Amino acid sequence: MSKLQPVRGTHDLLPGDSRAHRHVMDLARSTAALYGYEEMSTPIFEFTEVFKRTLGDVSDIVTKEMYTFQDKGGEWITLRPENTAGVARALISGGLSQNLPLKYFYGGPMFRYERPQKGRLR
Repeated sequence: MSKLQPVRGTHDLLPGDSRAHRHVMDLARSTAALYGYEEMSTPIFEFTEVFKRTLGDVSDIVTKEMYTFQDKGGEWITLRPENTAGVARALISGGLSQNLPLKYFYGGPMFRYERPQKGRLR
């Protein structure tokens, strides 16, 4: 396959698709706001330890599916394979974990090394 094609399991959002995607996301945001949820976002990468602590050292995600690398300072960094761990870290480090009930929503790109299945994209 040509290296000019999208990686297997991914696709481009061209202008028409981007409009439709933005519409769905805007609808989700407005619906969440209607019910009192606030949007939050976390970095696209975290220290690897964040995922090991929350998902477990021996979970399939940690041992087989994460994109992990060592940065120039020697720290182990992972592209987020899911967002719950990062959100929990953000709420705790931001001092918001005591303000119950918590009503937040979040999304964004996630990165897992897994074989794409029919009908599923990475």
